[in-house]
Amino acid sequence: MADGFSLFTDRSIVAMRVNGELRDLAAEVTETDTVEPITIDSEDGLNILRHSAAHVLAQAVQRINPQTTLGIGPPITDGFYYDFDPKQPFTPEDLKAIEKEMQRIVKQGQRFVRRVVTEDEARAELANEPYKLELIGLKGGADSGSDNESVEVGGAELTIYDNVDPKTGELCWKDLCRGPHLPSTRMIGNGWALMRSAGAYWRGSEKNPMLQRIYGTAWPTKDELRAYQTRLEEAAKRDHRKLGVELDLFSFPDEIGSGLAVFHPKGGIIRHEIENFMRSELLKNGYEVVNSPHITKGALFETSQHLNWYRDGMFPAMHLDAVEDPETGEVLKPGQDYYLKPMNCPFHNLIYRARARSYRELPLRLAEFGTVYRYEKSGTLSGLTRVRGLTQDDAHIYVTDEQVKDEIKRQLEFVFSTLRAYGLDDFYLELSTRDPEKSVGTEEQWAEAEQTLREVGEESGLELVADPGGAAFYGPKISVQARDAIGRTWQLSTVQLDFNQPELFELEYAAADGTRKQPIMIHRALLGSVERFFAILLEHYAGAFPVWLSPVQVVGIPVAEQYGEYLDGIIAQLRARGVRAEVDHGDDRMPKKIRTHTKAKVPFQLIAGEDDRAAGAVSFRFRDGTQMNGVPVHEAIERIGRAIETHEQVSTAWAEETRVED
Repeated sequence: MADGFSLFTDRSIVAMRVNGELRDLAAEVTETDTVEPITIDSEDGLNILRHSAAHVLAQAVQRINPQTTLGIGPPITDGFYYDFDPKQPFTPEDLKAIEKEMQRIVKQGQRFVRRVVTEDEARAELANEPYKLELIGLKGGADSGSDNESVEVGGAELTIYDNVDPKTGELCWKDLCRGPHLPSTRMIGNGWALMRSAGAYWRGSEKNPMLQRIYGTAWPTKDELRAYQTRLEEAAKRDHRKLGVELDLFSFPDEIGSGLAVFHPKGGIIRHEIENFMRSELLKNGYEVVNSPHITKGALFETSQHLNWYRDGMFPAMHLDAVEDPETGEVLKPGQDYYLKPMNCPFHNLIYRARARSYRELPLRLAEFGTVYRYEKSGTLSGLTRVRGLTQDDAHIYVTDEQVKDEIKRQLEFVFSTLRAYGLDDFYLELSTRDPEKSVGTEEQWAEAEQTLREVGEESGLELVADPGGAAFYGPKISVQARDAIGRTWQLSTVQLDFNQPELFELEYAAADGTRKQPIMIHRALLGSVERFFAILLEHYAGAFPVWLSPVQVVGIPVAEQYGEYLDGIIAQLRARGVRAEVDHGDDRMPKKIRTHTKAKVPFQLIAGEDDRAAGAVSFRFRDGTQMNGVPVHEAIERIGRAIETHEQVSTAWAEETRVED
């Protein structure tokens, strides 16, 4: 027998996979075991690094304040967190002291040592940790905890990790944990930092105590940490919630309610353009546009099974239509439960079923910009990216068995071409497969559907990433993941197969041989939701939308008051062509007007003085400060119109420019 230390000498290797299971490097292996190295820069390696850093964070907190009790400390995307129950909330000064203590622990090089314990032993050792005791109680129970909780009790056995002094062998600290961990704290290095603290309910439930959560990040090197911090700074500048206020695009009035947005005139124009372009593309690609109400009787969602599978995500029922005797109060006619719709698909099924269908009509593509309502928990709401009222560009396509693969290909091609028109062109695909505990249909149906999606994904030539267990209850899906201007990944479009709802709604078509057959249903959401897509584009462009999406496309700025009338005539010609244009006749001096409209991210500023008026020309000024002088008016109008019609970005390469700085 040997251990990982003797098998691997590369210092970048931090753990190993033994017969498919992640293990510490100190674990013993035999010659018959299949052993794979885990490097620190791999996904598993980063998780192990961050989980180890979370342990060091918890140890530092309890060194400073031994009375603080522990929650959980999992790795998360780009970092880690740990939940604590301190007597007082953490302050920024507390975080600085904790960081210094963490640095001492990292430098000490404590060894992470795994120990298997019985439940009684774990309870005895952690008697002063009430939250840990609760997790121990979950072990093997029906409520086995979330993925984050599984970092502690998710393995086949209960284990405790001891942090051991490398020189004396003395126990420094311990924590309930599944592992694995780095061999020592020294391997955490200096590529980590604490980020912030926040309140968090224990186990994510508002019924439980509010704990204090400290977030951190950890990377293999200091340079990678700095690069991440730079990305965060850039993301903060692009935060759609901040830009939404600065550019006067949308708001969330308290009077309306959490997660319910209103779009202001400028935001409404952008949204209008997003939706209009999408509608035109739908019609070009063989879709039929439908519409459905916002509310329905509960029986519809009983048929679709959303009340079985999605009730927690729906707004509570409204009991309506009861008829009572006005004198006695006796119920003469019982009422019914009505629900705000969380999905559009059941309505589209009713449209399909409204009359007999023939195979000659298939594929039948029904599309709707349908507003739906989902009761997201208040802690999960986030600007426009997670709301309670959202408009989906929803489509449902009904096909024969033979048409499935070709139609999925067609839908993916439609997705790619449309997203590129909005300025997103860096994609990969994710295949979400069945969760056996949360699905309907036979294994054979799922296997065939998953294989079809896998083949289409592979044939697309894009990277295809697995998402085991991530499918909806009614069928597997392919998701299009798009990277934005600063490299962040957003899930956008989804194409899902559904062999459940056609059966539940008894959908049929007349086949070529005269028999009645059941269609297969494809759910397709291209933008996801208009609100979320709006936020993604806003951050992707940092508010500087391409000309066709900009709420104000052109502003005329007179050098002096007497040139305003000249610009009015030019702007009138642009408006006649549908361009959103205006003249700034305000009292500010020209330089201030330029700064104001540059800050508002207007694509084109047309400046005119005496020389321009005399020559029948204007000076073009772009958002980056570049300026082109003496452009004839007719040429300026044509160039602006072409930029809008072709969806191009503001190009500063239109001519031999003259650079003018603010």
